[in-house]
Amino acid sequence: MAKAKDAKETPLMKQYNTIKAKHPGALLLFRVGDFYETFGEDAIVASKVLDIVLTKRANGAAAHIELAGFPHHSLDSYLPKLVRAGNRVAICDQLEDPKEVKGIVKRGVTELVTPGLSFNDNVLDKRKNNYLASIAFSKDLFGIAFLGLSTGEFMVAEGNEAYVEKLIQSFAPSEVIYSKAFKQKAQEMLKENFSTFHCEDWVYQYDYTYEKLTNHFETTSLKGFGIENLSQGIIAAGAILYYLEETEHKEVKHIASIARIAEEKYVWLDKFTVRNLELVYSPQDGGIPLITILDQTITPMGSRMMRKWLVLPLKEKEPIEERLRIVDYFYQHGEVVDDILQYLKQIGDLERLISKVAVARINPREMNQLKKALKNTLPVKEILKNSANDSLKKLADQLHSCEFLLDKIERELMEDAPMLVHQGNIIKSGVDAELDEYRGLANQGKDYLVALQQRETQRTGISSLKVAYNKVFGYYLEVTNAHKDKVPQEWIRKQTLVNAERYITPELKEYEEKILNAEDRMIAIEQKYFAELVQDASEYVVNIQQNARILATVDCLLSFATVARTNNYVMPKISDTDTLEIKDGRHPVIERQLPVGEAYIPNDIYLDNDSQQIIIITGPNMAGKSALLRQAALIVLMAQMGSFVPASYARIGIIDKVFTRVGASDNLSKGESTFMVEMTETASILNNLSDRSLVLMDEIGRGTSTYDGISIAWSIVEYLHNHPKYRAKTLFATHYHELNQLASDFPKIKNFNVSVKEVGNKVIFMRKLKEGGSEHSFGIHVAQMAGMPNPVVLRASEIMAHLEKDKAMHHAADKMKDVPKNNYQLSLFEIDPKFKEAQEIIQAIDINTISPIEALLKLNEIKKKLD
Repeated sequence: MAKAKDAKETPLMKQYNTIKAKHPGALLLFRVGDFYETFGEDAIVASKVLDIVLTKRANGAAAHIELAGFPHHSLDSYLPKLVRAGNRVAICDQLEDPKEVKGIVKRGVTELVTPGLSFNDNVLDKRKNNYLASIAFSKDLFGIAFLGLSTGEFMVAEGNEAYVEKLIQSFAPSEVIYSKAFKQKAQEMLKENFSTFHCEDWVYQYDYTYEKLTNHFETTSLKGFGIENLSQGIIAAGAILYYLEETEHKEVKHIASIARIAEEKYVWLDKFTVRNLELVYSPQDGGIPLITILDQTITPMGSRMMRKWLVLPLKEKEPIEERLRIVDYFYQHGEVVDDILQYLKQIGDLERLISKVAVARINPREMNQLKKALKNTLPVKEILKNSANDSLKKLADQLHSCEFLLDKIERELMEDAPMLVHQGNIIKSGVDAELDEYRGLANQGKDYLVALQQRETQRTGISSLKVAYNKVFGYYLEVTNAHKDKVPQEWIRKQTLVNAERYITPELKEYEEKILNAEDRMIAIEQKYFAELVQDASEYVVNIQQNARILATVDCLLSFATVARTNNYVMPKISDTDTLEIKDGRHPVIERQLPVGEAYIPNDIYLDNDSQQIIIITGPNMAGKSALLRQAALIVLMAQMGSFVPASYARIGIIDKVFTRVGASDNLSKGESTFMVEMTETASILNNLSDRSLVLMDEIGRGTSTYDGISIAWSIVEYLHNHPKYRAKTLFATHYHELNQLASDFPKIKNFNVSVKEVGNKVIFMRKLKEGGSEHSFGIHVAQMAGMPNPVVLRASEIMAHLEKDKAMHHAADKMKDVPKNNYQLSLFEIDPKFKEAQEIIQAIDINTISPIEALLKLNEIKKKLD
């Protein structure tokens, strides 16, 4: 590099290196003329990500340097690709008009787009929030803040490490920032899953961040937002404001308030549960998360709110019931739903549109979309106001009609205004007299030129005369060489072509000045009016943000009603008791995936704190135990989100925490054993119980040897049953039928099994929960169904029979020593001639190919011989 810093470095590269040094972590898009160029390492990255050509150019007398660029108007298609690939991108523009500058044009970074900070519609996913998260670390207490820059939503929380991890998993930020001092801690917590950036340590200081927040909100304290006492939360949130400045995001008026994520209002779902229940995404390839079923929203902000509701279900009776009453009203009144939907479809992404107004990035076409949204909000307000539901009337009351703004846009902005302000034709006629005058001039100008051309043709007799325009010397008259001799004296020759010459006249010049001046003046006037329109609209930011929230809420509740009607859900009863009762419950996702004509087999679940606190469900693998566990939790969560549920009846005693330990979520790639992961997750459950917890445990202990597994599972169930303070409702699925013994020892434990029917030697899964334990494991049957070779299956049955014969003998190793060896011969045939005949029949049988029916017939034949 020393060589490149040489005095021989070109002025342009010198400027580039100075700007690049200010933003070392970012890929710099450097505007040169009509192109954005990247150099060096950046060019190598850009050429790979964008699939554009990588070239080399001589950097003055210094070494060659890589170069890759694209036309400036393609920024909208290339920028998203760079950001989605996890790059921070600094956009460096020309800050002066090159025409008016001698020497090098002044340039500077006008925006730094990072994965978590963008307004670009192509970078953002309409149906998801794009959050930037900031974590403040301390010994036991962690702070976290989330900002949706494109929506203005700003949230903060603090708690222990598990709480912060759960929020990160639930909100899935696109980028996470933290203090450099805690780099290692942050990397352990976030693994490789997030784009991250570390700020200097001084940013994460309480006094600095507190002041940042109070200055931004123009308040003397943070009491009004209910976050005054969240010291770590304040640090995390203030650091976000610092980061916005650093990345050249100066316009932040739309971030009008900050809210605490009130832990006490929402059901606690730990990070394992959000993943295991597949609420918003599915770890399986092609898996379908619950959100796909529930989200039938029409607007992007509705869809984003639905995701939030899903990871933050409510745990207070009144707000849940309020949502349910609205859903019920919509469910009963299909015509109201249809009415509202036709207007909602016209509204679009109001929340992100109004943010663009606040940061003055809205274009004329989007301003018309804002008008359309405001216009379609009015009839929604009317419908809600006239409904027979008090909660809807309350919502109607909170919708602002913004009539002044609506009228102003309607009056001033052309219906088909283009995207760019300087393209003209933005402001309607009749708004500004001067504008109309210039417009008239520009339009008449075209007629004037036609007249001039006709007049001069007649006067000079040059039949091929034409009037044209180019940027170098404006309007001119063009004469082909054939008519050169007819050119009048007063015309001034400007240019000679191969077969023609170009002239100008004083009249043409005077006219040109007038017409070009008119166009410049028109654009200036239109820009002024549009800027005023944006300014007026920016005074409505808070009101329109509120409208967006209300419309999103209505959209979500309409979605619940639509889904309930389509999938035959019922309204759950929310109760303050500690009983959970579900009749004919179904799994909302699996039932939608079944082949046509196949019905989902529903099941009942009953749990309470006194008679049936723990249900042990036994049954073979594949019988549907996991689906049963998950559906119980999903029904509870759907009910507490305010949705109807897939059942014929549901009474939900409010649950405040849901824990799941489902299947082996292997971290083997990270070097942890399945068993270790399982025990860590289980420990987290047992240490965080409450009286209204719902615990789902599926096949605990499978990662270790059978007797270890049984012992651990056994002691966990005992612990949950005998807990001195909390009676967590528990569904415990296992294939260790030995655990059925627990029900006879403990009053609140009940055995159920997923029934299986044996037909011949086939196992049919009935998928129906029945009372009582199951006697034996069907693992061997399943092996047979899976096509395991017959000799393996037969030998497994033999060992199994031996192990089950002597249940009392607990020492596994001794038992295994006694397993009959596989090489003994039947000696009893040598005793009796009858047996001899039986032996011949048996020896003639090819066990690997015989069908069950033939086997029965042969067995019958042998029996007759021996009788």
